[in-house]
Amino acid sequence: MEQTSRPRIYVERTLAIIKPDAHHKAEEIEDTILKAGFIILQKRKLHLSPEQCSDFYADQYGTLFFPSMTAFMSSGPIIALMLARDNAIAHWKSIIGPVSSTKARETHPECLRAKYGTSDLKNALHGSESFPAAVREIRFMFPNSVIEPFPSREATEQYLSRYVYPVLRRGLIELCKEKPLHPCTWLADWLIKNDPNSPQICDGGIVEEQEQQGDRE
Repeated sequence: MEQTSRPRIYVERTLAIIKPDAHHKAEEIEDTILKAGFIILQKRKLHLSPEQCSDFYADQYGTLFFPSMTAFMSSGPIIALMLARDNAIAHWKSIIGPVSSTKARETHPECLRAKYGTSDLKNALHGSESFPAAVREIRFMFPNSVIEPFPSREATEQYLSRYVYPVLRRGLIELCKEKPLHPCTWLADWLIKNDPNSPQICDGGIVEEQEQQGDRE
């Protein structure tokens, strides 16, 4: 019988910003975000100073639009949102559309920048460009957030092959030998007792160390 593999879902996080020009449409935009399958993990309304905007857009320093961008982003309140779902970064970028609102209205009329943006500069919304950018930007807007790195598929499979499958295989072999009345409960107990990562307590070593300390005193 052919076995079908279940699709793997990797939850990802990205930063969204509702910019000053679209601040009054925040409720509509957040409703669109939720309908697109995102979870809003954190939300923060703030008014950045020009210096803070310069730090946030530090990678754009030296470009022609950098001064106007920092001036615009510090001109009024913004709403920062930490979003999560599978393929969050790419999906959010596809929803907001091209950076230029003018181009967005020509090529992607259904995207959010086409709907809420008014110019190339005032394009209503921000989205992280990549995973490293998302990590940096989320930490900037939400300093207390803890963002763990996402392991690659290869790294996950290597970890399972090295640390999980060998122990599970031994447990299943013992299960076949014992043939317990409640196999799931028995296997769960066996895995707990034979967890190679559980701390090993050696009373003799502790006593010996204490005796050595006593001799030195």
